[in-house]
Amino acid sequence: MKHFLPFLITIATVVLVLLGWVQSGVVARERMRSSRTPDEAARLLLSQVQARKWDFAHTLLANTGEVEKAAFVRDVAGSNGSLLTYASLEKFDVWPLHNNGREATVRVKLHYSTAVGPLDDVRDLQVEHQGETWRVRWPTTTIAKVAPQVIPVNYLRWDVINRNAEDDWGVQNVDSPQVRILSMNALQRPDRIVILGEIVNEDTIPAYINVGATLLRPDGSPIAQETSFDKISHVLLPKQVSPYRIDFPGIKLDQVKSVRMDAKAMLVPASADPVIEVNRQKLETDALGKKVLRGDLVNQSGQIVNIPHVLAAYYDANGKVIWVSDGYVDQELQPQIPVAFAVDVPDDVAPKVHNYHVVVNHYDINNAS
Repeated sequence: MKHFLPFLITIATVVLVLLGWVQSGVVARERMRSSRTPDEAARLLLSQVQARKWDFAHTLLANTGEVEKAAFVRDVAGSNGSLLTYASLEKFDVWPLHNNGREATVRVKLHYSTAVGPLDDVRDLQVEHQGETWRVRWPTTTIAKVAPQVIPVNYLRWDVINRNAEDDWGVQNVDSPQVRILSMNALQRPDRIVILGEIVNEDTIPAYINVGATLLRPDGSPIAQETSFDKISHVLLPKQVSPYRIDFPGIKLDQVKSVRMDAKAMLVPASADPVIEVNRQKLETDALGKKVLRGDLVNQSGQIVNIPHVLAAYYDANGKVIWVSDGYVDQELQPQIPVAFAVDVPDDVAPKVHNYHVVVNHYDINNAS
């Protein structure tokens, strides 16, 4: 008898713990599946996207039967080696726009972390009241498909043959391509100095270029040195022009006496493919009240472009470059299918813009240019 009572207490404790665990799990699951406000519905959905729990996230949608899970995942996590496939959702912001008790609109701002820096995506989501809960109605997107066709490959291409170790002493490789800086403009921004302009490949061969700048004090000593990094089209075919921009954070123009520019060029193999067309360019204001240049990119080749990079130069009425902005597109470019892009323009620059020119770099999993 003295052993039976402790045994009974142990069994009862185990049973109570199991009941509590089961009940808490059920309550937690119900709490996870229910959202009492439109904001909660959006936050719950995005938290599952952030955790990459695609199956559960898909079940939370108000229109699960209308949105394929694969299309939903592609929309928030990318496909075909696009920038989103190499990104992670670091955080998100949610704020309400409209609510009539049955339907609501919430605005979300997704903050992604990528290999090329932060990427923000602003969306307005529709939310529905279903029973006791609110659920997000995800937009139904249909992936456009191009009919099977033959695209002739007739673009120019340059290959490079370097000297071998067995070549005679004194045999040299070809000279570096001839490039020239067409313009340079130094601007004072609130938190930095910006050097921007254009550079041209004057040669008959392709060039990989980079532009650097050194800020000098009145006594000729250097203050800082920076390069254009990715704010330039690095590979230029013969006679092509690229904008460039170099940022010097935390420095004021009154500290600078002069600027020493340096353009480096190297011969590289290159081709004129893929051709990426830029259409419907327009300066406008986005949902957050910021000035942006919007347009569409169309991949005219038969190959997928994984990561497009848009570079835009803005000119005043005198043809002077007054700003250069860039941005990565989070979707891949399928052949012949338009994809939207948008790059920021400072509010104080936008009223002075008389014209603009857009060039597109491209990066893929096998090659970058």
